[in-house]
Amino acid sequence: MGVHGLTTYVEGNKQFFQDVKFRDSVLIVDGCSLYYRLYFSHSLDQQHGGDYDAFSTLLAQFLSALAACSIQPFVVLDGGMDPSDKKFSTLRERLRSKIKEAESLSHGRHGSVLPLLTREVFIQVLTQMGVPLVQCPVEADWEIACLARQWKCPVLTNDSDFYIFDLPGGYLPFHFFNWTHLSGRAPHQFISARRYTTQLLCRWFGGLNRQLLPLCAVLSGNDYGTPRCAETLFTLLDLTGGGGGGGGRGARKPSSSRIEGLLYWLSHFPGPGEALGEISRLLGESGIQGRVGGGGRRGREEETTSGKGHSLLWAAMQEYCVQSPSSLAAWFAGGKAASDVSPSLTAPLPECLGSAALRGLLSPLVRDVVVMHRVLLYPQVENSKQASSQECARPIRQVVYRLLLQSGGARKGADATVLALGKAVAVQGTTSQGKRDGTGRGRGRGRGGRGGAKDQALQMQTSGDKDEVGGGQGDSGGAAVPEGSTAPICVDEYDRQHLNLKRNQVELPPPGKALQLDALVQAPSTARKTFLLEVLGVKESDLASVSPNLWLAVGVTAFWSREASPSPSLPQLQALILGMVYGEVTRNNQPGATCNQRSSPQSNWAAERGVWGHLDRLRVRPGERRGLDLGGAHAYSQWQACLWSATCLNHLLLQPLPNQQMPWLFSGSLVHGLLKTLSGGRTAESLVGGGPLSGQLYCSLLDAVRKCSSKTQASSAAGGGRRGKRGNRRGGRGRGSGRGGGGGGGGGADLSNRFAFLMAEEEFEEEFEEG
Repeated sequence: MGVHGLTTYVEGNKQFFQDVKFRDSVLIVDGCSLYYRLYFSHSLDQQHGGDYDAFSTLLAQFLSALAACSIQPFVVLDGGMDPSDKKFSTLRERLRSKIKEAESLSHGRHGSVLPLLTREVFIQVLTQMGVPLVQCPVEADWEIACLARQWKCPVLTNDSDFYIFDLPGGYLPFHFFNWTHLSGRAPHQFISARRYTTQLLCRWFGGLNRQLLPLCAVLSGNDYGTPRCAETLFTLLDLTGGGGGGGGRGARKPSSSRIEGLLYWLSHFPGPGEALGEISRLLGESGIQGRVGGGGRRGREEETTSGKGHSLLWAAMQEYCVQSPSSLAAWFAGGKAASDVSPSLTAPLPECLGSAALRGLLSPLVRDVVVMHRVLLYPQVENSKQASSQECARPIRQVVYRLLLQSGGARKGADATVLALGKAVAVQGTTSQGKRDGTGRGRGRGRGGRGGAKDQALQMQTSGDKDEVGGGQGDSGGAAVPEGSTAPICVDEYDRQHLNLKRNQVELPPPGKALQLDALVQAPSTARKTFLLEVLGVKESDLASVSPNLWLAVGVTAFWSREASPSPSLPQLQALILGMVYGEVTRNNQPGATCNQRSSPQSNWAAERGVWGHLDRLRVRPGERRGLDLGGAHAYSQWQACLWSATCLNHLLLQPLPNQQMPWLFSGSLVHGLLKTLSGGRTAESLVGGGPLSGQLYCSLLDAVRKCSSKTQASSAAGGGRRGKRGNRRGGRGRGSGRGGGGGGGGGADLSNRFAFLMAEEEFEEEFEEG
C-alpha cells in the first residue's frame, strides 16, 4: 500500500533502527520490491528495452551473497488487482505517470520504466537457482507480514507499510542492506544492515501503543487514499505542517513534522478505542449507520458513541492487523501442490492451473481477466506518436481471453469469487470492526482481495478517474457471462494512446462451442503445442532446423514480422536475431552448461567466444551522446509485447513449448548497437563469420523466421483477418477497441473447432498405436 511520507521520516531517524550483522537466518523477500530495487539502483538499461542478461547476472550475484552468509530467502510476489477496486485509481495514476516517463526516456531525458520482461526473467532465475517462491493472488504485503510473524524472521523490502506491521523479526529496508560488500571472512561472512522494529519507534514516543500505528498510517494516507476527515482533523490538531492532506506528490506530501506530531498526539491514548473516540468528538460526530458492536446493551451504547469517521477509520486499520498462521506456510513447507494450500490462494482458477499460478508461471494477467475482465498494459519506451506497441500482440491476448472467459470452469470460478467479494462487502459494516478497545482482530479482507468494502474506498480521497480517452473504469469486472449465453464478452484493456491512458473494450464474439480450459490443459502436449503454433501462424515443420528451446522465440518473431506496424526492416530483424545468437553463445558458456543444454555440439568455443566479444563491443554504451533510434525502439517494443503475450499463452497451456531462456533472448543495448552497425553498411554474416556455430545458428534462425513469415504460411488463429496490408487491418472492432479489437476476423471463431480437431487427431493416433 505505501504510507505517504513515512519512509522519509523513519529513515531520517537512526534511533528507530538497530545495526545488525545479518547472517544465519531465514529471510522473507518482497519479490517485486527486489526486482525494482535491483534494476533501478544499478543503472541498467531502460531506454533500449532492457538488458535482461545484465539483470539476471546481478540477481544471481545478490542470491550468491545471501548464500555466502547462510541466509535462506523465501520470495513472495504480488499477484493481480484487488477486486475491491480500492487501489484502482492509484494504479491508473501510476500508468499515466509511466507513460510520460517512457516518453521522457525516448527523448534522452530522465525517467524510470521497468522493461517489460523483467518479472519473467526474475522468476526464471529464481527457479533455476532453487530459491523458494510463491505468487500471491493479489498484493502480497499482508501475506508477507503474516508469514514473517509466524516464522519470527525479518522481511526485506522497500515498502513503508512494514514500518506499521508489528513483526517480531523486524523489517530490513533495502536502503540499509549492504549486500554488495560482504563483511567478515568465510565461512562467517555477514551483511551489514539496519533492522527496524515497531518496539523501537514506540519506545521513542513514550511507550506508544503499537496498535495505534495503523491509525497513524490511515490518517497519513496510503495507496487506497486518504480519509476525508483527515485534513479537518490535522487542522484541528494544528498538524497541517508543510503538506496538504491529499497525500500526493510534491507540495501535498505529508511532511515529517506532520507524521511526528501525529505520533506524539496518539501517544497520549492507551489504545485505538480511545483515540477513535477523541477523533469522533473533535469532528462533532454522533450516531453511526448500523451497529458496530454486538447485540444487547453494549452494542446499543457503541452504536450511539461512534461516528461515520470512526467506523471508516477502524475498517481501514484492519489492513495492518496481522494474523497467524499464514496461508503461505504450507506452500513453503514443501507441498508445492495447489491442494496443499488454502483455496483462497488459487481461486478462481481451475485446480489444474492453481500450482502454476502459485509458482509464478501464470502472469497476474490471468487472474485479472477471470475476476475483473480487465488488464493494465505496462508502457514501454517507444514512439508515442504511433499506436501502442501492445496493439501488435492483441490477437494473441484475445486467445488468452477466450480460453479464460469462454471456459465453463473459469466462469464458475469467477462467479464464486465475485459472490464471495459481495458477501464481504455486505458484512463489512457489521462484522469487521471488532471491539472498541482495539483488541479485536477482524481482518477486514475478503479473500478475493484484502479489504473488500467498496463503500470504504468511496469515502477516501483518491485521484480523479474520468480522464481516460474512451471511458472510465467500466462495469464489466468480474461479471461472468452465463453458460450458453450468446452475449459478447468484453475485456477492458488499459493502454497508451499517444500520451494518454485509454480504455479499449476488446469484444470477444462467442465461439460455436465453449472451450473447456480443464480439457485443454489436460490434453496431450503435442495437441497443445500444435494449438499454440497455430495461434502464431507457424508450422512445426518449418522449425525443424532450430533447437526446440528457441521455437517460441522464432514463432513470436515470425508473428511480429507479419503483424508489426510499421513493418520491421531487414536490419531490425537481423539485429534481433544476432542478439539471440549472442545470447545462445553466452548461455552455452555459463558455468555448469552441458552439451545437452547447448543448441549445437561443442566445438571450437574459443572462436565462438571471439564472436561473442566482438558483438559485445558493439553495444550502445551508457553516456553515448546520440539519440535513440525511435523506429528501432518501437519495433522491438512490439516484439517484446508479442513475446510477453505468447509466453502468457504458453504458460496457460502448461508449457507445451520449452521455457524460453529469457535472460539471453534480448539485450536492448546490444540489439540497438547491432542495428546501428548494420544500418551503417556492415553485413550480418560478417559479424558472425569468425564462429562456425554462431554463423550456422544465425542462418538457421533467419531461415526459419522467413519460412514462418511467408504469406502462404500466414494463417494463424490469432491473426485471422489481420493478414493483408498492415496499414489496413480491419478485424471487427469492439466498442472503443482500437485496431483489431473485435477479434481479428473469423480466426477466433474457429478456436474451439481447431482444438477439437487436434484432440480428435490425437485420440485417433493413440487408438491406432494401441491397435
